[in-house]
Amino acid sequence: MRIATNTIYNLSVSSINRQQADLLKTQQQISANRRVLTASDDPVAASRVLEISQADAINTQYGVNAQTASGRLAQTESTLGRIGDLLQAVRQNAVTAGNGSFTASDRASVAQDVQAMYDELLSVANSTDGEGNYLFSGFQTDVTPFAPSAAGVQYLGDDGQRLVQVASGRQIAVSESGADVFMRVRASNGTFTVSAPPANTGSAVYTQGTVTDPTAITGHQYQIVFTVTGTGTTAVTTYDVNDVTAGTTVATAQPYTSGGAIAFDGMSLQVQGAPASGDVVQIDPSKDQDIFKTISKLVTALQGAADDPASNARLQNSLNDAIANLDQALDSVNSVRAGVGTRMRETDDLQSSSDDLSVQYKQNISNLQDLDYAKAVSDLVQQQNNLQAAQKTFLQTAQLSIFNFL
Repeated sequence: MRIATNTIYNLSVSSINRQQADLLKTQQQISANRRVLTASDDPVAASRVLEISQADAINTQYGVNAQTASGRLAQTESTLGRIGDLLQAVRQNAVTAGNGSFTASDRASVAQDVQAMYDELLSVANSTDGEGNYLFSGFQTDVTPFAPSAAGVQYLGDDGQRLVQVASGRQIAVSESGADVFMRVRASNGTFTVSAPPANTGSAVYTQGTVTDPTAITGHQYQIVFTVTGTGTTAVTTYDVNDVTAGTTVATAQPYTSGGAIAFDGMSLQVQGAPASGDVVQIDPSKDQDIFKTISKLVTALQGAADDPASNARLQNSLNDAIANLDQALDSVNSVRAGVGTRMRETDDLQSSSDDLSVQYKQNISNLQDLDYAKAVSDLVQQQNNLQAAQKTFLQTAQLSIFNFL
């Protein structure tokens, strides 16, 4: 078969060009430390790298979101801690004011301290985060949540909780509704409240009572009415228990003993001191009472304290009410704070999981596209030798001509 000189030239040049291209590709792979430079190098691997890279980018964003959520929750938790400290300080002042040796002037001084704590609490309740968003205003982050008014502190926010997407299918609340923290606090023991009308003239002091049988609680309003017959050492005190809601009498002419338990319809309380005839202790279903109102009532009671037995009894009852309500407020704040702490721990776990998953994604990408250096260097040396051989062979072939033999 006749082979033309031009054919030899074309085939040789084509071979040299192909080997130069292979050599260049290997050099680029070594330079980039990647086996797959374009999708055409390994379509399957390139497709998988794209999918994993997208998943890694989403995972990285979730990690950033979790970190942001953690920061906001940490600020909320710190603020709730400050609120708890203030409530504890107010409670301590209420206990101190019950000291029997205190005068009206002493209690007025305590009232000033409590009023200062009230003002600070209102300021803390209107705290903002680093971006100027109010912590306790719900969705309305640009609205001051708590504002004083003639009727007391008003909540101007809403019940919303801002959410942050921290994982696929998982959102975490990074704010708290001010209504839940400050306004929706069950009064007294949380089931019923005990109170006495200002018209009482005796020195009876009541406790907030406890629930002895939850199944027997009716949710009705009751009155304990005291009757005193006789005078001096011959005086006898009895009491009736009336169900005001049902219009019935639960107990009649029961003997009264100072400090003894008065129990009925699943409830029990104690009354100490000497009630006057006609004095009333009222029991009502527990309702919500905001923290600000609790402290405001305490300040009013301390400022209006006098040094006669009836006034002292009213003051002690007010102090007992305030302490019970502050305990409920502390429980409410601590419950919310515990929830925030749980979410903080979850965000920390999610950040750790995100970091671990990111390492796995990058390892998978590396396995798909990174270069095997030993093999690449070996290929490079072989390709260089092949190219040199092809070039030398072409050089020898190009010198062949019949005219050299004529």
